[in-house]
Amino acid sequence: MDTSVTPFSNTFRQHRWTVGVVHVLLVTGSLVFLFPLMWMLSTSLKPLEETMTLPPVWVPSTWQWQNYADTVRYLPFLRYTLNTVTIAVLAALGTVASSALVAFSFTRLEWPGRRILFALTLATMMVPFPVLMVPLYGVFRNLGWIGTLRPLWVPSFFGGAFNIFLLRQFFMRIPRHLAEAMTLDGASELVIFWKVYVPLARPALAVVAFFQFIYSWNDFLGPLLYLLAQDTFTLPLGLQAYQGQMAGAGAAWHFLMAASVMTTLPIVVLFFFLQRSFLQGITVMQSVES
Repeated sequence: MDTSVTPFSNTFRQHRWTVGVVHVLLVTGSLVFLFPLMWMLSTSLKPLEETMTLPPVWVPSTWQWQNYADTVRYLPFLRYTLNTVTIAVLAALGTVASSALVAFSFTRLEWPGRRILFALTLATMMVPFPVLMVPLYGVFRNLGWIGTLRPLWVPSFFGGAFNIFLLRQFFMRIPRHLAEAMTLDGASELVIFWKVYVPLARPALAVVAFFQFIYSWNDFLGPLLYLLAQDTFTLPLGLQAYQGQMAGAGAAWHFLMAASVMTTLPIVVLFFFLQRSFLQGITVMQSVES
């Protein structure tokens, strides 16, 4: 069946006015999602006295661009950013490397109990993180890792069930005769993995890395559980700590919004730079056959 032509699309193509309706709905939905971002950007450029006025002021009387420079001095923003980048990059690298290797093992190698272990791996997705918080905290406390960044990125080097499943399904679509030809030439399984599976799976690996990077960048519960000192805080935890300490009308909301803009901006920029690879990977993953 041609997925580009569906009953839904045919219905809308029967009338010319439906194209305008679709565009209106899409623009309206975009405005709904853009409203919080636009308000955050507007507040970040306001003087402090205009941040809590009623009725709200959308356009600042004077554009306070220095709010961003003042935010970096007012908050330990650079330290929060360095911690967040460290965690997100290491977690993305660890997830891609470990999940790809495990998925390759489930796809390519024949060993006893492979299907049972794969089923158990998928079953772990049904266990929510709050259920694991107490035992994980006990493990990391015995290792002496509480108060450090290691609990937030080291577990990613042991794979993730969802990522393993996605990559395994993708690897299963790679023709086996490519690997068999290299086997006849004396290549080891690691060589086959590196020279055949990794190059062909780059779009899928990019999707996994991007999703893990976003998750680690926005993660709040993990840092809240494991980090103690302010110099180890990530951006979400640091901004929340600042908001809690300075709650009320006296808080420097223009600085908080400026920090929120700078926290969101790297993700937006990363998406635009990787948009083609990301959308290609999403398309590939949608075509994966179970």
